[in-house]
This record gives sequence, C-alpha cells and structure tokens, in this order.
Amino acid sequence: MKVRRLGLVWITAVILLVAAPLRAQEIVGKWQGTLSTERKLRVVLEIEKGNGGSLQGRGYSIDQSPTPVPVTTLSLIGSTLKFTIDGFHASYEGTLSPDGKTIAGNFTQEKTSPLTFERATPETAWKIDPSPHKAQFIPVEKDVKLEVLDWGGTGRPLVLLTGLGNDAHVFDQFALKLTSQYHVYGITRRGFGVSSAPSPETASYTADRLGEDVLAVIEALHLERPIVAGHSVAGEELSYIGSCHPEKVAGLIYLDAGYPYALYDQVNGSLLTDSKELQKQLGQLLPDKMPDDQKKFLEDLHSSLERVEKEVAQKQEDMKDVPPPPPMSAAAKAQIPKAAPAIIGGTERFTTISAPALVIFADPHDPGGMMKDNPKARAAFIAANNRDTERQAVAFERQVPSAHVVRIPNANHYIFRSNEADVLREMNAFIATLP
Repeated sequence: MKVRRLGLVWITAVILLVAAPLRAQEIVGKWQGTLSTERKLRVVLEIEKGNGGSLQGRGYSIDQSPTPVPVTTLSLIGSTLKFTIDGFHASYEGTLSPDGKTIAGNFTQEKTSPLTFERATPETAWKIDPSPHKAQFIPVEKDVKLEVLDWGGTGRPLVLLTGLGNDAHVFDQFALKLTSQYHVYGITRRGFGVSSAPSPETASYTADRLGEDVLAVIEALHLERPIVAGHSVAGEELSYIGSCHPEKVAGLIYLDAGYPYALYDQVNGSLLTDSKELQKQLGQLLPDKMPDDQKKFLEDLHSSLERVEKEVAQKQEDMKDVPPPPPMSAAAKAQIPKAAPAIIGGTERFTTISAPALVIFADPHDPGGMMKDNPKARAAFIAANNRDTERQAVAFERQVPSAHVVRIPNANHYIFRSNEADVLREMNAFIATLP
C-alpha cells in the first residue's frame, strides 16, 4: 500500500511538472478585450516566449495609438496571469479559464476596472493599425530617424505635425478626410512613438532643431512647397519654418497651435518665454560671466524683472478664483513624455510669420470633463483659459496681419476631432487661396 501511495505521489508530481510548461504555452498568443473607463478602449495583449522560455509581452490601446507599449513584468503561476506596465503605472491580474480561451481579471491604473481578455483568432483578431497608410523612416540627423506616414491621396502635398505626446497615428482618421484633395503625410516628432529618441536635453529639442527635422523630411520626400499643418506644440515648428524658411512652404495651418511657443505677444508678453530669458540673465551675475558693458546688462536685467513681475501679477489675477489642481498621480506623471521638458525648454521667441497662415483657435475653449464636479471652479478655470486664448488670437491679428485667424467656439484642444467639419471647411477654404 505504501509503495502504491508513493507511486501516486510521483505520478502527480510528474503531471504537475508537465502541466506547468503546457499552461505557459497556452497563454502565448494574442489576447484582446475592452476596458470600460470614461470611454470604451480596446486593449490588445501579445504574449510570446523570450530567451530561456520566460514570458514577455506587448500591450496596445488600439483606439488611441497602434504603437506598442512594452510589458515590464509578466508571469503565469497556475492559472493566474499577472503583468505590469511601469510606463503607465498599470497592472493586471486575471485567471485563465480551464479551456484556455479567456482571462478574467482587473486592470489597475489609478483605479481598478474589470477587464476580460479573449484569445484572438485569425478571424476575430482586431487590426492593430487599420489605417491605410505606408510607413517609412527618414534620417534627419546622424542617428536620428523619424517615422513618416503616407496616407496617399491626390493633389498638392499636405504634411501633418502632432502635438506633445502624440505620434503621427493621431491623424489616422482625420487624414482620410483629406486624401480626396491632397496627398497627405504625417511626421512623428523625435522622442515620440517609434521615431528616434535622442537623450532628453534641450539642445536636441529646440524649436529650430525640430523645425529643421520637418524641413529634412520635406526635402527627402521631394515635396515642392507643401502645406504644413500642426496641432498644439507643433506651432513652434510651424513658426520656425514661417519665420526662417517661408519659401519652403506654400502655407501653414495652426490647429489650436497659436500659443506663446508659436508667437510671442509683444504687448502682453509670455510668462514662460520671459522667465526663461530672465533666468539666462541671472546666470550672468556670476563674476566670471558678467558682460563687459555692465551698465547695459543691468538695464536689460531691470527691464526683464519688471516684465516678469507684471506677467506674474497678471497670471495671479487670472487665476485668483481657480482652486489649486489635485496632486498629479504617479500614473499621470509616468505618461509625461521624457522629451516634453526639453521641448518646452527649447521654445523660442517668434514675433511674426512670413508665410501665409491659417490660425484656428478653440475659443472659447471646452475643457472637457475637467472639474465637472465643481461648477464654480470649472467656470473660473474656463474664464482664465479663455482670456489666455483670446490674447493669443488678438496677438496674431496684430502682429501677423496677413494671417487668417478663426475662432471655433466650444471646441476642445483636439480641435480636428471635436470640430472636424469646421476644421476641414476652414482648411479647404484657406488652401484654395494659395498660389
């Protein structure tokens, strides 16, 4: 009897040892599920065997971008699957079903939400990138290549530039509305998506460096004076081109991109731009860096101090009724692109634009769901934001009188999505006037 029991124990151990790798093998493949947050997001998880048989994976939020996010840790113990994505301070824990077809569990990022993955088959698998574009990588500097998308189309060339934090795939849907009249391209800025990411130092991300990247792509594609449209912080690339190389383009289109990084308001100034200049001047107070003409230097320093003091007072007045924002979560901090501080630090002072320009503002600005639980704070925030937006719109009208400035009310910052028809109408009308 004892011998038989030992035999059963031994057989059970062998079964467990064999079952473990079989279970790990069961998990390899493509899984997909829908995460219900403020809006439904389709999530794809690809799991494969790495060196030494360990599991590794990639995650996709395909309704936001087709660019994969590497899974930091991934394990399967028994039927429990766990993975983490450090880049998003996110984690998941779920249970593989006995038939190996589903994983039911919870996804945690700031808050926990249920997420069930189903094994994808060739027939059921969602397309990671359904947009009908071609992708290539174009060198713009030594060891720096940019992802360039080509959606095709007929007509004059139109190049789309992204805002801070996005890659060119943010235009996957919008670009298709343009291909009937233009040949449409999109550029993923250095430091984002699958484009090269030089170390995040300001020298690698100045406005002129980023602007030269765009010109290098235009030259490599042999585009003859294209129209260049940019969203958000791409306004600085547009303004660099429009100020320094207007002959290279037929026109510029600012998609809620006309803020101080794109045009310095000579009447009201810019707190960010002027404080950067003041910081540079303060650094010259050291004995070994003091300019020879100390009198002139001190006069300039005094003017800068007065200007920044005035701008701080204005900002305080604008924000007096706006409560302090809640602390930023670790997940939100993790999603700030590494190159973002360098790009903000590399902004320049553009005071006019020589190329034909269409400047579209979301004015008044729709802040989306921000502060929706505090109507008074929300109203104060909207009012402060709208004052800033209107000042910039007026600055463009004053300093670039040839520009066509358009205000689209109650649009949000992603104006090409929130008010697609309005933006398309204005773009087409503007491009029709270009020689």
